[in-house]
Amino acid sequence: MLTVLLLGCAVGAILGLTGAGGGILATPALMAGLGWSVQQAAPLALLAVAAGAAVGVAEGFARRLVRYRAAGMMALCGLPFSTLGIRVAHHVPVPALSIVFALVMLLVAARGLLRLRGAAPSVPADAPCRLDPATGRLHWTAITALAIGAIGAGSGFLTGLLGVGGGFVIVPALRRLTDLSMHSIVATSLLVIALVGSGSVVAAVAGGARLPVADAATFAFGAMAGMAAGRVLIRRLSARQVQGGFALLVAVVALGMLAKAVLV
Repeated sequence: MLTVLLLGCAVGAILGLTGAGGGILATPALMAGLGWSVQQAAPLALLAVAAGAAVGVAEGFARRLVRYRAAGMMALCGLPFSTLGIRVAHHVPVPALSIVFALVMLLVAARGLLRLRGAAPSVPADAPCRLDPATGRLHWTAITALAIGAIGAGSGFLTGLLGVGGGFVIVPALRRLTDLSMHSIVATSLLVIALVGSGSVVAAVAGGARLPVADAATFAFGAMAGMAAGRVLIRRLSARQVQGGFALLVAVVALGMLAKAVLV
């Protein structure tokens, strides 16, 4: 039980520091700590990530950073695709799903390291989804709705397939396609993670997934405590330190998962 609590705290802290990274480490943390498969760990990981994200959302609403219309659109598009991802995961062999997960993690790590070197692309000046200067809100057009919906669908599918929060898709996509501030993007991403993650847990349980109540409650509590601690700690660390440390951690975990999946 202590192991589950500590794993939850670690995942929540990373989610609080990065706004997007805790989810991608929750499933491998449970796999390593408890010896579970991706399919077993995913629902519990999603529950903890959703609970931790909810803590960050409360802070975002208090600071008026959350774009709730965009988050609602992404969640509505993401939930059906999350259910699809859950169904696909049940038909994919465990080693193959682990390899896919590891490759996604390596992609996330590489992108983070490139950003540190200044090689990551910047937000284009002609971003299709822009704020209305008169209202300070997103100017909703057909292109805006299509772009926001596509982000939700993509992150939702990966949420169901791999048991991740989806923030590693939402955050960079919003950076490329909108002119929102980074703080607003992170807060909005956390709301989508909370909505889609909790909905995906319900769908997984309805589909027959087992969710140990004691482990789920302990892991979720740890994630919420870790999120709160992470939001405090982020004020004392530079963005470069957080991004670099997170990218290296993800790369190490991904290589370990890849080696285990290939060699076992």
